[in-house]
Amino acid sequence: MRKLYIFDTTLRDGEQSLGITLNINEKLEIARQLVKLGVDIIEAGFPASSPGDMDSVRTIARKIKGAVICGLSRAVEKDIDCCAEALREAEQPRIHTGIAVSPVHMEKKLRLSPQQVVETAAAAVKHAKKYVSDVEFYAEDAFRSEPAFLVKVLERVIDAGATVVNIPDTVGYATPWQYAELVSFVMDNVKNIGSTVVSTHCHNDLGMATANSLAGIKAGVSQVEGTINGIGERAGNTSLEEVIMAVYSQQGLYGVEMGVRTREISATSRLVSIITGVPVPSHKAIVGANAFMHASGIHQDGILKEKNTYEIIDPEIVGVPKNMIVLSARSGRHALKHRLVELGYKLEQSDLDTVYKNFLRLADRKREIFDEDLHALMGYTGKENDGISIKNISVATNGVSTATATVTVELNDKTITDAACGNGPVDAVFKAIDRIMGKSIILEDFNLYSVSKGSEAIGNAIVKVRCGNNGLVVGRGVSTDVIEASGKAYVNALSKIK
Repeated sequence: MRKLYIFDTTLRDGEQSLGITLNINEKLEIARQLVKLGVDIIEAGFPASSPGDMDSVRTIARKIKGAVICGLSRAVEKDIDCCAEALREAEQPRIHTGIAVSPVHMEKKLRLSPQQVVETAAAAVKHAKKYVSDVEFYAEDAFRSEPAFLVKVLERVIDAGATVVNIPDTVGYATPWQYAELVSFVMDNVKNIGSTVVSTHCHNDLGMATANSLAGIKAGVSQVEGTINGIGERAGNTSLEEVIMAVYSQQGLYGVEMGVRTREISATSRLVSIITGVPVPSHKAIVGANAFMHASGIHQDGILKEKNTYEIIDPEIVGVPKNMIVLSARSGRHALKHRLVELGYKLEQSDLDTVYKNFLRLADRKREIFDEDLHALMGYTGKENDGISIKNISVATNGVSTATATVTVELNDKTITDAACGNGPVDAVFKAIDRIMGKSIILEDFNLYSVSKGSEAIGNAIVKVRCGNNGLVVGRGVSTDVIEASGKAYVNALSKIK
């Protein structure tokens, strides 16, 4: 079997699509989890796009070991120089450079002739090879290119030293059989294709990114690019967890082997969702809350008689435990730690003490603590960055729309209280926090949903805010009181603004 390399672009294609700015610590946390998952390549960002991206790629390159660290660049020398500088301390660096190859892109966007595109592509790869031995070339909008021209471009960049050539369906236009035909055409007609790895990078505009990527693997590609939870430009990218489990479930069909640790899939999905603030739909394949639930009586009867009647994947394979231990305020540290370990969390004693305190506060409000509650607790420590935390919230309402909120915040070891009126209790809380912080904040998005069962369920609040020249930042808060959860999320976001 040939090796299938897993290329994760959550931190590049995924992040840039969200309109948010993840800080370096958040990116490092995701990158470390991706290494635990066993991906082969982590595309850490686009260094030339901003000083922040440059810093984050440089930090990831320095601190993350156990995977190839990749940076994106255009086929422009200054981009490539910037990328090489960011990757200088990487254990295994890769520069990912490229140019558009479809007629519409060459004529309308680049305003270059086809021959100019060929020369620019080859020159970019040669320049990147001055810095690193591992250079990937992306032929942007390859699916809408002229196949004969695509062959010409790929032959030239491979001659120039490309170790990987990427055939993207940049706008998600392909069907699986069309994409497989294009890959087969490339494999059959690019004379020097045997000296490089062929990669697929598909978008989901027509809902076929995963199917197209699998068709590419079947046709001979040896690297698949995608993101966790399928986040990405417009309708998203190929969902890596879907590709991984499709190949895992029918490995003989694709003739490839992977080095992925599938039991880390669920934990990785949750972490990306928590940090990016993008909820995973309940019906999402592999990682959705309903992925292993059976509601129909016919299905339940079948499952009880024989699991594989309706369950093609053992939940434990992707890190979803079977048993449902219910914890309560009477549960001790040992029981809590045991359950968290089963859920895939590893805790130092100091971390366990903090989590246990938060667990007890929650357990005092709820009779039962479910797995969903624990995941929520692990995604929210209760202590904000930079010494900011909410101590108390009091809300008074007058009718359904007008409210007054009094908020007490601990800020840099000082306790500050202020009040504000708003159009509803949440708006009033946010405005009171703005007064305390003394910042002009723009609230771009606010979501609130339940993460567990019953009337005592935890409310999970996610806010996206903007302040001055800062990009969008995500804040998250959890509580059985939805007003408190909203306030915590807002403060959590503000704590990330410098």
